[in-house]
Amino acid sequence: MRIARYVHEGRTQVGVLDEVDRLHPVPDATGVLDVTGPGPVPGPHVSQVRLLAPLDPPTVRDFVTFEEHVEGVRKSIDGAAGVADAWYDAPTFYFTNPYAVLGPYDEVPLPPGAAVLDFELEVAAVIGREGRDLTPEQARAHIAGYTVFNDWSARDLQAREMRVGLGPCKGKDTAATLGPWLVTADELEPYRDAEGFLRLALRAEVNGTVVGEDLLSNMSWTFEEMVAYASRGTTVRPGDVLGSGTCGNGGCLAELWGLRGEHTPPPLKQGDTVTLTVQGVGTVSNTVVPGPEPVPLPRARRRTRERP
Repeated sequence: MRIARYVHEGRTQVGVLDEVDRLHPVPDATGVLDVTGPGPVPGPHVSQVRLLAPLDPPTVRDFVTFEEHVEGVRKSIDGAAGVADAWYDAPTFYFTNPYAVLGPYDEVPLPPGAAVLDFELEVAAVIGREGRDLTPEQARAHIAGYTVFNDWSARDLQAREMRVGLGPCKGKDTAATLGPWLVTADELEPYRDAEGFLRLALRAEVNGTVVGEDLLSNMSWTFEEMVAYASRGTTVRPGDVLGSGTCGNGGCLAELWGLRGEHTPPPLKQGDTVTLTVQGVGTVSNTVVPGPEPVPLPRARRRTRERP
């Protein structure tokens, strides 16, 4: 099933899309994870509604599972070649901001103080069942479905923040696109290869020009392995989102900048539209708009280090 959350005639609803993209509202559903089947009566066509992000996730873990992406971005941001040895040990992730989630066609404001905005083409798995210390084999039953994920990144803010050693902060805090709907896991089983990866074609466009294409099966860990690692020593719960990390071959601009040694294509600016398409899942398309100016703060004070 493809399950969407949307606004129609002033009401937020949840519905299942049929083969001609007509929504079947599910009256008793409060979220996409409550849906077990389509509503009995067809409602509006998807073109007649405003699609929202399919869910408001309690947590968003963003992994980094594409080696090609790591190579390019590391060179772009750090000036270093290759991939750090520690990357190969486990599917590393960071927690990003669930309050920054935007819908599939919402406008994206420039992060305050940023001048180098980038997109990141990812696929996200959504947890449907609670679990802890799962094996990869167990984890498959805990994935409810998948959606497109754009992890918008202010590369200039990110590069400065990561010198502190804690990872990205405001460089990743303004926007994260999810959508256009949740595709249940069973729908994507025909794309699974012999190693357990989902062989889905990925495409990124800026203002109608293709800048990146890759396969989701180029991930170095499966989603089940990512869920298992996320659940190690803790609990994953329904609604948790796990991003694949950005794909290679132009899945973001920073990777291309690292490979080319220059900002070509240029950073995103006001009026640019980024369109991301994932085979079997769908398309999201967001336009960049002006954002607020940063509220000024002082630099750190050098203190006397007095003691009581």
